[in-house]
Amino acid sequence: MTTTNQPRQTAPNRIELAIGGMTCASCAARIEKKLNRMDGVTASVNYATEKATVDYPDGIGPADLIATVEKTGYTAVVPPPPAPADAPESAEPVDEFRALRTRLWVSVALSVPVILLAMVPAWQFTYWQWLSLTLAAPVVVYGGLSFHRAAWINLRHGAATMDTLISLGTLAAFGWSLWALFLGTAGEPGMTHPFSLAISRTDGAGNIYLETAAGVTAFILAGRYFEARSKRNAGAALRALLELGARDVAVLRDGVETRVPVDQLAVGDRFVVRPGEKIATDGVIDEGTSAVDASLLTGESVPVEVGPGDPVVGATVNAGGRLVVTATRIGADTQLAQMARLVEQAQSGKAAVQRLADRISGVFVPIVIALAAGTLGWWLGAGAGPAAAFTAAVAVLIIACPCALGLATPTALLVGTGRGAQLGILIKGPEVLESTRQVDTVLLDKTGTVTTGKMTLVDVLPAAGQDAAELLRLAGALEAASEHPIARAIAAAATEAGSLPAVTGFANVEGLGVTGTLDGRAVLVGRPRLLRDRGVDVPEEVARAATGAEADGRTAVLAAWDGRARGVLVVADAVRPTSRAAVARLRALGLEPVLLTGDNATVARAVAAEVGIDEVIAEVLPADKVDVVQRLQGEGRVVAMVGDGVNDAAALARADLGLAMGTGTDVAIEASDLTLVRGDLAAAPDAIRLARRTLRIIKGNLFWAFAYNVAALPLAAAGLLNPMIAGAAMAFSSVFVVANSLRLRGFTAAG
Repeated sequence: MTTTNQPRQTAPNRIELAIGGMTCASCAARIEKKLNRMDGVTASVNYATEKATVDYPDGIGPADLIATVEKTGYTAVVPPPPAPADAPESAEPVDEFRALRTRLWVSVALSVPVILLAMVPAWQFTYWQWLSLTLAAPVVVYGGLSFHRAAWINLRHGAATMDTLISLGTLAAFGWSLWALFLGTAGEPGMTHPFSLAISRTDGAGNIYLETAAGVTAFILAGRYFEARSKRNAGAALRALLELGARDVAVLRDGVETRVPVDQLAVGDRFVVRPGEKIATDGVIDEGTSAVDASLLTGESVPVEVGPGDPVVGATVNAGGRLVVTATRIGADTQLAQMARLVEQAQSGKAAVQRLADRISGVFVPIVIALAAGTLGWWLGAGAGPAAAFTAAVAVLIIACPCALGLATPTALLVGTGRGAQLGILIKGPEVLESTRQVDTVLLDKTGTVTTGKMTLVDVLPAAGQDAAELLRLAGALEAASEHPIARAIAAAATEAGSLPAVTGFANVEGLGVTGTLDGRAVLVGRPRLLRDRGVDVPEEVARAATGAEADGRTAVLAAWDGRARGVLVVADAVRPTSRAAVARLRALGLEPVLLTGDNATVARAVAAEVGIDEVIAEVLPADKVDVVQRLQGEGRVVAMVGDGVNDAAALARADLGLAMGTGTDVAIEASDLTLVRGDLAAAPDAIRLARRTLRIIKGNLFWAFAYNVAALPLAAAGLLNPMIAGAAMAFSSVFVVANSLRLRGFTAAG
């Protein structure tokens, strides 16, 4: 057969398949490998989301792709289309983990008495072994069914995973127990398992291993259940992102407003957006002026003033006046939908980190199986007899049963995540831990992360001879009648300082400020242009104060009455009190902080200087944030990202480690690896410390569990392994792993 080098076919079609039956990251790799062997097909399988994204040429159809996945031993279907926005919700949500949870609790309830009877000789009453068999059988058959099924699929395709070893070990232990009970001497009345430290050769006819079969099954089921729970929200980021959009819209048709679902909106339709409403889709303003809060999408802390001809983006909030907008992009073409695709691509592109226990088993399982077969053949060849040979071979499988290996990750993760939750830190699963040790750069979003994310009055600068309290009182009273976010910040500060006078003749000058009468005086509060347009005198010291505030990246609001400017009120997105200390602690962990924001460079540099950050990357769009992460990764840096907004979601997903502020948006939280519940940047270094320590505990657990197997396997192969020593060693190994994990309960926050 000759092979010619032909150009690979292009793949103009793309489809997403929902994959079923995967139990570990190696399953995803096997499916991906099989799909990529098809001519012209490029596939990426994500174990976390249980989806395959496949590009395929015209000569291949979805049915061919599904058939290839099924031949590999798994299931694949095309996911159903999403329900329309106005579709009624299901009365009762489906509990997708009900079967696994039931299997786990049944196994635990039946396994506990089996283990206690085997490990406490004083409780071994007459015929106790038959009660153990009655309790253990359902655990091995029913509880371990998923392991046996996966092992059978792997066997058919010439592969071996942790499931293979679990199935072989539990079935070998259970099968030998059946032989010893029915054909050996273990079933005799009064049989006990006395505890002995002697190492001696035995034929195994009086030994049963029911506690091993039942206990391993229950322990591994517990690990799988908690792993499945951590994966459940993998696709929630996209759902949360799409839910940000408006559900209905007031469309203008023949001059009449008509409420319709947003999916019925067409390009060219004119629609109305009232104050406080979300803008339904991307468009251009036809009528009206207002301030639009775009912080969720752009990171811009100050609402943007917009008027006729200005573009607006769907899902942003109209903070001011009534707007009439012409739709320019709808559905999948909007900026919100594009951001959803960014998050999806970032999640798919981030390689699934294979669990450490699976990586060990990838080498360990084949070696153990080969060693067991070699042991059987050796003793048969040595003339020791079938019983002794089979005993030694089964001992190899039993001692290799990954009881402690199965506990190593879930117990440390459970204790670590439990302690983290007490400290306001949520770790989503074992896959995120490895990155924390390698991270050397941390990107910090500004708005809502380093800063509070809301406008606050930070300074009152009265002109010479003016009282600061009086300046704030009059300006605050006038701004209290406005809905603008900057006005609300000034009004809130004034209200805290004392009671405010009544306002008459209030008027809002769109985009410039407000006017009114207070205590018989005509008062103006707003931008310098408002005062110039009204012929108000602005002293040089007031102009310098305003210019200085704006040079520091803050917003300057002037107040005037009786024809003269009386002072400046400085408003800004205030830096969190803990941010500077948090940045210092991140540096102490070996991380280089970088401020990354969609805000303007002047504001960004001012904030960075205040908290002690040297490197600033400003005025970046959401897609640019992903590009920044990728660029740094391309330079060989391991990047962590801390953010809170929709504009951070794709970067959080793309980063090696994503940390979301719990006070931020749902989409940012779901796209991240770690969530800081209390919304304080000071929790970020604590989260990294906790994740790193949890990873160290897991690795320590795996080392000792694996070392136990390595040390005991030669004894088992030599036929010198006393079953009681094996049982005691396995119990000690498991207890050590649990005790080592419990050390995480002593973790304390540094600040």
